Parts: sequence; structure tokens; C-alpha cells
Amino acid sequence: MKRMLLPLLLLLVTPLSWAEDAPSITPADTWELVQSPGEKVLFLDVRDPVEIMFIGFTDAVDLNIPFQMVNRSRFNEEKRVFAMEMNENFVAEVDAALEAKGLDRNALIITMCRSGSARGKPSADYLLERGFSNVKYVDHGFQGDSAKEGGQKGMRVVNGWQNSGMPWSSKINPEKIYRP
Repeated sequence: MKRMLLPLLLLLVTPLSWAEDAPSITPADTWELVQSPGEKVLFLDVRDPVEIMFIGFTDAVDLNIPFQMVNRSRFNEEKRVFAMEMNENFVAEVDAALEAKGLDRNALIITMCRSGSARGKPSADYLLERGFSNVKYVDHGFQGDSAKEGGQKGMRVVNGWQNSGMPWSSKINPEKIYRP
């Protein structure tokens, strides 16, 4: 009887998670997918539009739909940053973007943020948890990682979309940028 109770108790106290973590995809593989005719993919830049304005943009994305946006009325004194708040319309806006391309929640969705980890992966995981079945995020995001040593130490010059030779510009495509 004790042998049966322990597994049952573990099952009852262990939280269930039905969605798996979203896998990453390289910038080069993303570029190849979005260039392939007939591929059913929605490529989203999930950064705040103001961030895009200062860092750069790739027209390879279908659309900019922020996962989180800066709230300039809330400042974190300790971290010296403005608060980032969830875009409450994120899922509905992704659904609308899929519909506009003639796709559904089973299509491949690729998200990209600045570094890949702050919003790219969390936005992909968020979509998986809400019933989207095939979501990935761009490994190291748009800007990539910071150099650990050398003359460019601390600068984001390692990997990511910009540093992998993928097309990008300092100019924003007004037809693709998020405007609430």
C-alpha cells in the first residue's frame, strides 16, 4: 500500500505543465525559412517599437508585435530601469497576424527580441502555453551577446541577427511597426 501512495502523492503535489519549452532557431535558419516560398511561417519581432527605433530592424519579419512594452510612468530606482509590462493584446494580435497570412495556430511562429532570452523565449513559451503548437525563438535575438573581452568588451557584437550577416537596417518599415 505504501508503494502505491507515494507515487500518487507525488502526482498530486507536482504541478503539471502541458506545454514544452520553445526551442531556439539560429538567425541563418530563420532567414532560410522566411525566404522559402510556400513556408507557412509567421516571423515576429516582439520588442517595444521604441527599442527598434534605436537598435535597428529587419524587414524579414512579418510584423512587430511587442510582448512587453516600457511603462515610462513606472521607474525601478534600484535597477535604474523603467518597468516592462505585458502587452495584454499579444495573443489576439498574433492570432490576427496569422489570420492575415491565411495561417492558423499550427503554423510555425518565430519570435525575436533583442537578446533572445528576455522576451524572445518567454514570448514563445507564452504562446505555446496558450494553444499555439509550433513556436520557436531566434537564438541570441536581434542584437546578440556582449563581448566578454577585447576592445569591444561589453558591446553586443557577438552572434544574434545583426552579427550573423542577416539583413537589417536602422530604418523602421512603417507598415510593419506596432502602432497601438
